[in-house]
Parts: sequence; C-alpha cells; structure tokens
Amino acid sequence: MKKQRLFLSLFALGVLFLTPSISTASYPAQLTPFPTPTPGPDGRIIYIVQPGDTLIRISLISGVPIEELRGLNRLSGDNIVVGQELLLGLGGPTLVTPTPGPSPTPTIELPTPTPLPGTGIMCVLLYEDVNGDALRQETENAIPGGAISLSERSGKATFRGDSRSGSDPICFNDLPEGEYTISVAIPSGYNPTTINTITINLSAGDEIYLDFGAQKNSETLANEPTPTGSGSSPLLGIVGTVLVLAGIFLGIFGTRILRGR
Repeated sequence: MKKQRLFLSLFALGVLFLTPSISTASYPAQLTPFPTPTPGPDGRIIYIVQPGDTLIRISLISGVPIEELRGLNRLSGDNIVVGQELLLGLGGPTLVTPTPGPSPTPTIELPTPTPLPGTGIMCVLLYEDVNGDALRQETENAIPGGAISLSERSGKATFRGDSRSGSDPICFNDLPEGEYTISVAIPSGYNPTTINTITINLSAGDEIYLDFGAQKNSETLANEPTPTGSGSSPLLGIVGTVLVLAGIFLGIFGTRILRGR
C-alpha cells in the first residue's frame, strides 16, 4: 500500500514538473496569408517586400519558383529590402471602362472650287533646211505652201494654218490647255529633214515654239533656172578686146613690110 502511494506521489510530481514545459512550448510560426496582387494597367503583378520577408518565403507564399523570381527581377542572390517591388509575373491588364464623352460635331465640308482652265500659245515654223542639218539657222526662212494642224487629244479643239514665206512662225493663241498633236504637211518639191508630227502637253501660261525643216529635192533643184549673165567677166572682155586690136595691128604691120620688099 505504501509503495502504491509512493508511485502516485512520484507521478504527480512528474506531472507538475512537466506541465510548465508543455505550456511554454512554442509551435513553428505559420506563414502569413498571401494576398494575391492585382495586375497593374500594364499587366505586371508586383509584390511589395514586407518586414521579415525573404526570397524563399515570398517564393513559398506566392507559388513562384525562386529561380523564376531571380530571373524576373534580375537578382544575383537572395538579398531583398523592405519596400522593394518584386515582379511575380504578368497577368491580364485591368479593364478600364471608358467614360463616354461629348459627341464630336460633324464638320461641314465645303465643295472645292474647280479651277478654271487656262490657255497657252504655240508657234510653228516650217523652214527651208538649206544645209540639211535639221537645225534652223537664222538665214533659213520659212517655206510657203505648207499646212500646219493642231489637234487636242480629247478632240475638244482643232486648229489649222498655212505656212508662209518670211522668218516669222505661225502662232496659235489662246489654246486651251491639254495634250496636242502637231502635224506639218510638206509642200511638193521638198523632202522633210525633221519629224513632221509631235505630241506636246500644253499647260496654262505656256508659250511653245516648234521648228520643222524641209529641203528641196533633186527634181526641184534640176528644174531651177540657171542664172543668166554676160558669160564672161569684164576683165575677160578687156583682154579679148586687147587681143583683137593686137591682131589687127600685127596684120597691118605685116602688110606694110611685105609691100616694102
């Protein structure tokens, strides 16, 4: 009986001795709940470092592998400071509902005034290309009898004229602007030395001069009269007269000599 009481006493003392240790034992600290950050307007998910945070702790509470955290934030180690912004990843940007503004007042477009068509001048000369070099010299005058024609491409204007002698071209004034085809008909007895048709664009205010050349053909040159004259120069006439007089003098002188014998 005494042994039983002694055992119970020792058991009670042991319980009393161990109770403070059990009551004062500390449990491992629990991880702080991690509030999921909201992606910003640019889609980035940012976490602000709190006191007591470590890179491993942030990796555990956020679920982002520590190596990925280092790569996203260009960290070479695990050193972080309180208040530091850490990029956890990218998410969808926050949708912003635009506030409707005032409706723009439509601008009334005024009709653009159509510019009035302008006019220009075109002068044409059919000249006698004496040397046949297809370049008009100042001494090469116009050939009369040629026909000049100007036709606007759309057919809204056609002009005609005849070439005349002299040095002045045939001018067509107040021509409506446009694309014109100019043709020259060479009179008979001539061969063209330049092109006789050309197309030119005439703009308002233009003043264009065109030269077309032609040369007399061989038939015309053969039929031209040969210049008439005395057939000899005055010097030859004087020499001939002197020779005739000398012949007469020699004849008289010879007759006298014969008679004297």
